[in-house]
Amino acid sequence: MQTVKTLNARKRIALIAHDNKKTELLDWAQYNKTVLLRHELYATGTTGRLVEERLDAPVRKLLSGPLGGDQQIGAMVAEGAVDVVIFFWDPMEALPHDPDIKALLRLCAVWNIPMACNRTTADFLLTSPLMHQETEVILPDYDQYLGRKV
Repeated sequence: MQTVKTLNARKRIALIAHDNKKTELLDWAQYNKTVLLRHELYATGTTGRLVEERLDAPVRKLLSGPLGGDQQIGAMVAEGAVDVVIFFWDPMEALPHDPDIKALLRLCAVWNIPMACNRTTADFLLTSPLMHQETEVILPDYDQYLGRKV
């Protein structure tokens, strides 16, 4: 049995950027300001403050990534409270909270959440017609998985 979830035209977008990627995310956000302001924005710690200042628009700020912000966004993904994740992460930098980052990436895959990890993919997401209209996504059926005997 398939479960279908309807995403509103106004999406709930989570923005995350590692330190070496913050400038890139801010430049991308500024370039896409008109589109982003049609949606509800969430972000981890410093990224949220910087995006809010750059766009002169409200951003719901969570904890800094290393202090649990990545996990907060992961929880929001699992609860269905985030529709899209834009996460400019630095693949060349080992970070102490790498397990949190991998958990967030995994949760986006588990719950079929669109996620961009670089500027090009973020541009493709933001310019998709689905980004600006109500759309349905199919949620995976984990009943069989949950019913397995250990």
